[in-house]
Amino acid sequence: MQKPDDAETAAGTVLTAQQVADYLRRHPDFLTQHPELLNSAAPGAPLRADGAVDMQHFLLKRAQGQLRALQDAHADLVSTSRANLTSQKRIHQAALALLAAPGFPQLLEAVTTDLAVHLEVDAVALCVEAVEGAPNRVPMGGISILKPGTVDHLLGQGRESLLRPYVSGERALFGPAAGLVRSDALLRLDLGSRAPHGILAFGSRNEGRFQPGHGIDLLTFLSGILALAIRSWLDLPE
Repeated sequence: MQKPDDAETAAGTVLTAQQVADYLRRHPDFLTQHPELLNSAAPGAPLRADGAVDMQHFLLKRAQGQLRALQDAHADLVSTSRANLTSQKRIHQAALALLAAPGFPQLLEAVTTDLAVHLEVDAVALCVEAVEGAPNRVPMGGISILKPGTVDHLLGQGRESLLRPYVSGERALFGPAAGLVRSDALLRLDLGSRAPHGILAFGSRNEGRFQPGHGIDLLTFLSGILALAIRSWLDLPE
């Protein structure tokens, strides 16, 4: 009389991997009784003189695989940590450049030149919306004037930042440097309750430089430093 498992095989039923695994769990001595299967499944496994398979071979292979996985994970962690430290150092240098500006014109120059150097981007722009009903004025060097409502239109109502991996640089933001920009990061500038909305924009010629999933904390910290510096120099209320 055939056992149920044997009957299924004899009937020509094609077994799935899950069925095979379940069978082996129910019959833990099966591979011990058929050691030649282990040897054929892993040709590199040594077969002892008595015909038994040396299981240490499999244990060693598994341990080696786990070790390689740990080494790869460690290398990734070290690489990520070094990249984060480098980013922090650049942001700190950029923040010091803003704080060291002896006047407002020098602050604007630091935004458009020093920040680009420290952060290794191709364009940095400080943009402020025009005030509705106010007389038109020639924009100060280093500041781009936007139409009212542009900040919310670009970032979205209530959003503080936007990272765009693939763009064609907008002239309204980056001016003559717009043709270089293929990826950008836009950060809302809080210049005070009575001040117009603003944006600090970073542009890169490298597509994908700024990705939506990337951390934005360091750039947000830098935009906060800039907003405080601008409010201080212009004596703007919070």
